Amino acid sequence: MDEVVLTMKQYNLGIEATLEIIGGKWKALIVCLLISGTKRTSELQRRIPGISQKVLIQQLRELEQDGIIGRHVYSQMPPKVEYYITEYGITANEIINLMCSWGRTNIERRQQQGEEVELLENEPK
Repeated sequence: MDEVVLTMKQYNLGIEATLEIIGGKWKALIVCLLISGTKRTSELQRRIPGISQKVLIQQLRELEQDGIIGRHVYSQMPPKVEYYITEYGITANEIINLMCSWGRTNIERRQQQGEEVELLENEPK
């Protein structure tokens, strides 16, 4: 019988643990969208241009595994799946809001420096 040796996961800084959960290109966007309410997979894909269905599903699974989001599967044909933010996921709201605020300020700064950059978040989807 093979012996399983578990090693303790170590972080140098707390931000490493945060980025492990909501870091990357898509996870913070997904959490941000779900904080505003339950969404179906197709709606999330429409609201996140550039994300493939495969990557979206992978990111949703990882967020679900980490307890940030939950999934409700309706027993109907065709299958209907909705994703929602969990109580634990809501604790990330402050971080997400700070990231959004910093991003808006960054965009304004870049515009003032003459860069052609645009924020579409207030555009109808």
